Amino acid sequence: MSKTLLLFGASGGTGREILAQALDRGWKVRGAERDFPDGFCDHSDFEPRAVDLLDDDLGDVVEGVDAVISAIGLGRDPRTLLDPPPLYTEGTRNICIAMRGAGVRRLLAISAAFADPNVTIPAWFEASIAPLSRIFSQMANMEMLLGREPDIDWTAVRPGWLLDRPHTGEFKTAMNDLPEGTLRTRRADLAHFMLDCVEHDLHVRAKPFVAAPEEEDLEAPAALVEELLPA
Repeated sequence: MSKTLLLFGASGGTGREILAQALDRGWKVRGAERDFPDGFCDHSDFEPRAVDLLDDDLGDVVEGVDAVISAIGLGRDPRTLLDPPPLYTEGTRNICIAMRGAGVRRLLAISAAFADPNVTIPAWFEASIAPLSRIFSQMANMEMLLGREPDIDWTAVRPGWLLDRPHTGEFKTAMNDLPEGTLRTRRADLAHFMLDCVEHDLHVRAKPFVAAPEEEDLEAPAALVEELLPA
């Protein structure tokens, strides 16, 4: 009998990778979004649920699932950068409340390597991501919130700067900093790692970093600064 995964942020860049790989691994996936794009996914093992993470009661959407992954994300438009909605903090709190009510324990949440103020990154890159400081601060607060959840088997995954490139499965992990010589994380490899964590109970109540070395042109200042421009 296949298990059911609840995926918040299923239509986002990383969420789509998690969805595709979870279906390939034989999971049933319940996707939770405020709105889904037309014709988003017609797989027989995918169930879309329209839900507002901040305003709706999540009890019904969590009921009956075996694990939850939060792949929620915020935009980089100026208004959001100045005053990001509390998606990571209040949204994650709401997920945890619903999980406790439904008796679901396993939660994977995407944070960021840059939520750690002591992460080792080049000075030029640290300056470039300064406009995102409020979002990374909110992620750090989310991690602290999870640390105070005694009934949730959580993992806060800390990827590097995300990259849309094919899956390799050759990522590195570390517990105290980005793996040496890394700055970026492929979304497809992040999805792979998170599903491994769910299936094998890896890194429970921990904040693992995950990244991989990339070609020089993908880590050069010109490429990264261009990607850091508001989406």
